[in-house]
Amino acid sequence: MKKRITVLSTALLASTLLLSACGNNSDNNAGSANAGTSPSAAPAGDAAQLITASDLSKLPDTAKSRTDTIIVGLTDPSGAFTPYFQQSGYDGNVSSLLYTPLVTVDDKGLPIPGIAEKWDVSADNLTYTFHLRKDLKFSDGSPLTADDVAFTWTILNDKSYDGDSQVNTLHIKGSDAYKAGTATSIEGIKVIDPQTVSVTLEQPNASALTMLGSDVLSKAYYGKDYKQGQLDYMKKLSGSPLGNGPYKLEKFIPGQEVRMVANENYFAGKPKTEHFIYKTSEGDTWQYLETGEVDYASFSATKENIDKLKGLGFVNILPYTPSNYGYLQLNLKHPALQDKLVRQALTYGLDRQSIYVDASQGAGEVANIPSSKISWAYTEEGINPYKFDQEKAKELLDQAGWKVGAGGIREKDGKQLTIHYLGSKKPETDIFIAVAKEDYEALGIKFEPEVFADFNALVSKVEGGDYDMVSFSTPLLTDPADGLIQFVDGEIEGYNDPKFKELYDKGLATNDIEARKAVYKELFQYLNDELPIIYTSYKKSVYAYNGRIQNLSVSPFNGLAPSLPNWTLSDISQ
Repeated sequence: MKKRITVLSTALLASTLLLSACGNNSDNNAGSANAGTSPSAAPAGDAAQLITASDLSKLPDTAKSRTDTIIVGLTDPSGAFTPYFQQSGYDGNVSSLLYTPLVTVDDKGLPIPGIAEKWDVSADNLTYTFHLRKDLKFSDGSPLTADDVAFTWTILNDKSYDGDSQVNTLHIKGSDAYKAGTATSIEGIKVIDPQTVSVTLEQPNASALTMLGSDVLSKAYYGKDYKQGQLDYMKKLSGSPLGNGPYKLEKFIPGQEVRMVANENYFAGKPKTEHFIYKTSEGDTWQYLETGEVDYASFSATKENIDKLKGLGFVNILPYTPSNYGYLQLNLKHPALQDKLVRQALTYGLDRQSIYVDASQGAGEVANIPSSKISWAYTEEGINPYKFDQEKAKELLDQAGWKVGAGGIREKDGKQLTIHYLGSKKPETDIFIAVAKEDYEALGIKFEPEVFADFNALVSKVEGGDYDMVSFSTPLLTDPADGLIQFVDGEIEGYNDPKFKELYDKGLATNDIEARKAVYKELFQYLNDELPIIYTSYKKSVYAYNGRIQNLSVSPFNGLAPSLPNWTLSDISQ
């Protein structure tokens, strides 16, 4: 199981910068060649809502003394920084600065050029032809050509590939023969010339453009030891990535920081700030920002937080609603959780309003479907809100055969109803545990929480299957299919629903937006009833950053990555 997710409400989360590393897909019919601004020039954020720093003289000396370095907090990456071979979304935050994809999206989720200056899509929506920009280079100065694109698509269709990319689900013509080892190349992938490459699918897929338009790996570097059916060596290279993005990796010190330096070979020009550091050590976000140890931090958009940030004087404050959703992943291999009635009871019986809205002073909303609130496919029509109702929860548990037994704990077939919960060490987890323990024990459910200070340790526990429930959130989502990938790629173990798969495939079979909306409405209604996971919340955040930083903007779909190459540090010494 591969984790593209990030733990819900993580304190030192650097805005979830990832796009391509997490398989985000466009929702649009790009049936003709596209041209537009480079991703670094894409407008982002809402300037009208920006609260500017009131007194830069209050800037701590630590931050004031930095002239060529910007520091941002990030939770515990594992060090696997090669796209398609990563362990978590936090690794993707790093790789999003080391790689620039063929295609990215603007603030409305529309596809715009990355390192592909344009593309063509055939009338039957089966053949995609990408035209690369001229003179592209990897960070070591070696050329980036159509051969590298073809190599990337090829290894993602290798039978030994076990990462989280969905390129191998696109049914590229000849990919099955390649996976079976009966062909030495993929028929549908054609290198036309050094700057042009095409791929032909066997069936239309509305997500194909940005799925294919993701990051490109160097064939010379990553492919020198490649043998068909043997990709284990790639994982050894993930800690020493060779990319083409605005920055290149300088040094990774586990538990402390990820150091990056500006890439002089970046296609859009060398970034304005020479050094960028992700501070990964555990600590208090407020303390890091107040003392100047980090230049940027994300906070829940509570009035208390906003007032406190204004009081600092030296930070700009930018409200932001990310395009993701939080959820409680359930272990569907456990018999009790295989029963829809139990899953519905767990949802009715949990006061999500108190946990995700009231406790955050309104800086959140309860979620009931696997979709971003700002998605064009979002709907509330026919959606059960599962308002807190313990009597309804008890009724469903009774109906499912779980009767109150000794000590007030429900039992069935001689086994007690127990929920082993995993969470990350942070205040939000403390709130969740306090409410969930009270709510679930009132239903006759034994609630056993386990809290992890280390995110990677939590993921390992999940992968080992020793849990019932765990808090996660998705990465940024562009296409509505993005929020559903976890149900089809094996990440939600034990989930295999033919009706869901039929609707999922139907939603990707056309590029017509209105037709897709109708499918996703039906699909969301179905998943709202089935509850393979418990949907929790949409977050409202504010980003606070050093008032010296110029040209920072935030995209709902790309986070900070597009604007970061243009960040500069103004001179405030007078």
